[in-house]
Amino acid sequence: MKTIVNEMKLRLPAISVNEGVCRSCISAFLADADPTVEELGDLRLAVSEAVTNCIVHAYRGVPEGERGYIYISVRLYDTREVSVEISDNGCGIENVEEAMQPMFTTGEAGVRCGMGFLVMENFTDRLSVKSKVGRGTTVLMRKFLKP
Repeated sequence: MKTIVNEMKLRLPAISVNEGVCRSCISAFLADADPTVEELGDLRLAVSEAVTNCIVHAYRGVPEGERGYIYISVRLYDTREVSVEISDNGCGIENVEEAMQPMFTTGEAGVRCGMGFLVMENFTDRLSVKSKVGRGTTVLMRKFLKP
């Protein structure tokens, strides 16, 4: 049975500057686990994509100063597994399966490329997405660090 070695929780306003804050926090949190440069880069990129999705899509139509929050929970286990859960209380995703298809976007045509979930999936070992329309979305990513 795996045991939690360390964990952190963040609650940040869904504003663009906090995408960089989240990348920095994940780096600092994992420093003691001594991940490879590649592992750390993978997680930073996946977290960045998930947070950007919250900022761009979850609270679309809401002025930046009135947006909701992004909730992040990170756990490091004694098995060297890292779990990162990122959630929001935004508009939710009507069809998660469709939203996870490459090139699908609800953003402005020609501005958003619809690759966020694909990036998250390719830079983590496991990805799951749960969403309820009008209630929000939760993305759970897992990465297994080398011994």
